[in-house]
Formats: sequence, C-alpha cells, structure tokens
Amino acid sequence: MFTGIIEELGRIAALEKHAAGAKIRIGARLVTEGTHEGDSIAVNGVCLTALDVRPDSFTADVSQETLDRSTLGRLKTGARVNLERAVTPATRLGGHIVQGHVDARGKFLAAVPGGDFWTVRVAFPREIGQYLVYKGSVAVEGISLTIANLGADHFEIAVIPKTWQLTNLSTLGTGDEVNLEADVIAKYVERILLYGRAPEESITIEKLAKLGFVK
Repeated sequence: MFTGIIEELGRIAALEKHAAGAKIRIGARLVTEGTHEGDSIAVNGVCLTALDVRPDSFTADVSQETLDRSTLGRLKTGARVNLERAVTPATRLGGHIVQGHVDARGKFLAAVPGGDFWTVRVAFPREIGQYLVYKGSVAVEGISLTIANLGADHFEIAVIPKTWQLTNLSTLGTGDEVNLEADVIAKYVERILLYGRAPEESITIEKLAKLGFVK
C-alpha cells in the first residue's frame, strides 16, 4: 500500500520486453535506501516488486497484464518516473490509500500555469467515471491528487509547486497517456451495494408506482 506522496523522480535505465511481459531497470538513489529484494515500490503508480536492489538502481518484472493496463510498456529509456516505497505502520498518510493497482489509462490534456500553481486537465475513460467525485481523491501516475473540477470525461487538479517539481507531471505533453487509480473505498462501496442487494430489493418502475412515487 502507498500514500501517493512521491519520494523520488527516477529514470528508466533499461526496458527489455519478452513474450510474457518485460523486465525494467530503474535508476534511483533515495527509494533504494533500506529497500530489500522483494519489497514493493510504486513506479508511476504501478506496484512492482523490487529485485536486484543496488545503491543506484533496482529491477522489476512486469507482467503482460500490467503492460496492457498501464503505461509502463510505452516508456522509453531515459523516461522520468515517479517512485514511492510502500508505507510502514508508522508512516504518516499524507495522501490517500493507493494500492498501486492501475484501473485505466487516461490522457494528459493540458497544464495551465497560474502564478506558482498549475491547473492540470486529464481525460478519463468511461469505466472509471463512477468512482470520481468533486473534491475526491485520484492517483495520477501514482500521485495523490484532489479533483478540483469534474466533467463528463475529464477532471482538473490544482498542482502545487512542490508536486510540479518533484514528479513527472512537468514532463508530460498533450495526448500523453497517464496511469489512473480510483479511490479504493469507492470501489468497495460499489461492490457492497451491488453484491448485497437481493433481487426483490431492486428499484423498478413498478415498485415505485406501488409506493406512490409514479403515477
């Protein structure tokens, strides 16, 4: 589990694709401190298992499912990536609960400067729209962000100078794909409501008419 507070901006040192997925090496110095083989590190919001951990890099195996779901397979050598180590029980939860399980790929539409801040607009696919709410949380490239404006197919976020400097948002261009993870709480609520509802409890026009709501 992660908080969406990025610790370091790393670089893709190597990306080797094969039939069942890919192996990547990521250059980094901060997140490798205290990290052991088998620990989790989020790369652009994707939870990966760190292997061959060195002072200045680590590798990770990426499954085909992860390549299909996220943007990792589209990255080139030298690309900047957001890095965060998994939380510990003593970690302050400065962002929100981020699992590192990408739900979909969105598109970076624009970044409009306003003083020291930036308004970033991101398009999202229909399948995650029900989980996004005004003033709610969303992870973009693994960054915990708050939705400041919500449209039918896009949302806007206000980015503070620190986040702009520390993450890869400043490197993105119009049309670039980004990893999106909706708030897990919203997904659990939806599942509880759908799974726990008996057929006779379903709302229908006939039931509404019987109760006097429809004439």
